[in-house]
Amino acid sequence: MKTLEIPKDGLEGLKQNWTKDALSGFLVFLLAMPLSLGIAKASGFPAAMGVLTAMVGGLVVSIFMGGRLTIKGPAAGLITVCSGAVAGLDGLNLSDAAGNHISGVHLACGAIVIMAVIQIILGFLKFGSFSDFFPHSAVHGMLAAIGILIFAKQFPVLLGVDASLTKGLTPIELYTHIPKFIANANIEIASIGILSLIILFGLPAIGGLFKKVPAPMVVLVLTIPVGIILNLNSLVDSAGKPFALVHIGEFWKEVKFSADFSAISIGSFWYYVFMFLFVNSLESLLTVKAIDGLDPWKRKSDYNKDLSALAVGNGVAGALGGLAMISEVARSSANVGFGARTRWANFFHGLFLLVSMLVLIPVIEMIPNTALAAMLIMVAYRLASPKEFIGTYKVGPEQLVIFLSTIYVTVAEDLLMGVATGIIVKFIFHIVNGAPITSLFKAHYEVKESNDSYLVAVKQSAIFSNLLGFQKMWNNLKPGKKIIFNFASTKLVDHTFQEALHHFEEDYHSTGGSVTLTGLDKHHAFSEHPLATRKPIMGAAGNKSIELDERATELSSYASTFGFNFYPQRVKTGLKYRDFPIQQGSTLRYEENLLEKYSESSKIEISDITVTEILMSAKEDTHITVVHFSDLDFYIPDFALEPEGLHTKLSEMTGGKDIDFDEYPDFSKRYYLRSHDEHAVRDFFSGNVIKFLESHEEMHIECHKHRLLIFKKRDLMNSSEIDEAVKFGEAFVNLVTQRTKEVV
Repeated sequence: MKTLEIPKDGLEGLKQNWTKDALSGFLVFLLAMPLSLGIAKASGFPAAMGVLTAMVGGLVVSIFMGGRLTIKGPAAGLITVCSGAVAGLDGLNLSDAAGNHISGVHLACGAIVIMAVIQIILGFLKFGSFSDFFPHSAVHGMLAAIGILIFAKQFPVLLGVDASLTKGLTPIELYTHIPKFIANANIEIASIGILSLIILFGLPAIGGLFKKVPAPMVVLVLTIPVGIILNLNSLVDSAGKPFALVHIGEFWKEVKFSADFSAISIGSFWYYVFMFLFVNSLESLLTVKAIDGLDPWKRKSDYNKDLSALAVGNGVAGALGGLAMISEVARSSANVGFGARTRWANFFHGLFLLVSMLVLIPVIEMIPNTALAAMLIMVAYRLASPKEFIGTYKVGPEQLVIFLSTIYVTVAEDLLMGVATGIIVKFIFHIVNGAPITSLFKAHYEVKESNDSYLVAVKQSAIFSNLLGFQKMWNNLKPGKKIIFNFASTKLVDHTFQEALHHFEEDYHSTGGSVTLTGLDKHHAFSEHPLATRKPIMGAAGNKSIELDERATELSSYASTFGFNFYPQRVKTGLKYRDFPIQQGSTLRYEENLLEKYSESSKIEISDITVTEILMSAKEDTHITVVHFSDLDFYIPDFALEPEGLHTKLSEMTGGKDIDFDEYPDFSKRYYLRSHDEHAVRDFFSGNVIKFLESHEEMHIECHKHRLLIFKKRDLMNSSEIDEAVKFGEAFVNLVTQRTKEVV
């Protein structure tokens, strides 16, 4: 159970939270170490330089960063830029004063340092919000393209194919050569790679405890001894060099000033500087915003400060021979899930990496390269999974076209041209769908303020390219008021704008204010997604009546039978479920199919909620049916109760102590109970309450501010399961009500 007290920052935060942050930092280290090695190798850098970058990201950047829970380090999203820079700059064939060839790695480090200087300037100029300019479908297309490129390059490594067979092949050619790679696979290496993939994809699929176990570390624990048995250290490539295991060498002798600026007057050098700057800054800022949404305390990061801190880390890492770093989404979301509270978790993750490079290098050099390739293929799948394509299509068919256009040009050409193509296609769609040319880059609106409210009339169009103007207006609205946005006269409202408005609405609710949207009922949505692009309905007074799908029809019938009012529309949850434990490490986005009625002792609401989690590099939505009891006239302390299982054992390490009752061993064995007020919870869970719970089938029960949330499973419930949960909740409420009357 989360405490409502916001963790302190700085040294006070270290004193207050060091045990939880150190534990989370250690668990993140188990993920970061193998992934950093693999990302560096795939980027054309020495493997250990990936660990160096992650060390700097933890030990240095954590001191200055503007976020609380992000983890800084090398990321798969930069592999294509890094590897391209190393190969492209190496091809310049530059020499130093002594006539020695200057390697592409050293020139790439020079580009990273120059990029870092520009990045610091951008941070001071407050460019942190400019990531909002880029449409989501184009950004997601860029990331999916990166996943496609990573898979193409890592698949031959997974199979142990000789590097001579892949030299000079384009990404498209790498895919066409897959049958040839399979035919030339090394059986020993390929078997380890396939085993690694089974572990990486299989453990999370099992769920429960296994979903929280750092799968990359399990891969290392199993594949290192297998590699020893198969004698992988004896394998050599066509050039006679060992290639099957990670090579570290004299790491600490290699940590020195390595950036070379000999190519600073050459155009291709600056091309990679801006490639680094674009992808590094954009992906980092998007990650910081995503992790802010997962923060249990809903703290908001200083994006400009975080960008500047990231620049410092990039400058230090690049100067010492490391690759560029970003705010990495997989490790950051894991950090939230492991119970981190402050920026010190990032520091501890860097500290554990430092210790590993002091004492574990001999062990690290036993890691099979195919295991690292498997980890990167898993990341690639997350970036370009079928869910990304399906999810984009559900937002709107035009979003899928932008998404696919970005992917195609990125794979065929490069990242900058890919994103530029996505933006151009987006503009074409907007103009065709009626967005006035004069509003493509300028926000048009009128704001009228009264004592307790604002009326904001949005005019012409509200789209990604004029979003910054609207955000500037939002930032000037005083907190705690009622805001009414009127879209009746807009010609187009796009998905990117609505996503940003949704985040603003959540933030504004936290100030005690409220946000109401009007006029959108006069618009046609391009899909059933709640944030789909909308334009005015021609010749119609409003939306057509809602056609119920199979799920809504089932719940409508249940509502009619048991006297509930039924509202099928999907709506934002606002503050309704804020600070309930179900939100820990995730974000409650919407609820739909709402059933509502009043009983003698409470208000009962049933709804399907959408919980969004960030897993690795992708968002994953979970749909859960919950029963919410409010308007209770008795006191209940905050607590969370869930059926005991394997996964709760790890949860106890990061999510809170399990409160047991010696006199009720069966109850303590069946349930995992946690709260920040153990004394009050022990008083509440009297003999009658515990006996009631022991006599019923297990349910999840959460209480916050005298409201109850009950659900049977983390999935949708059918009508009979809903009826069971409602009757359970009513009986539980009646029991507590009767007990309260007896005490009085």
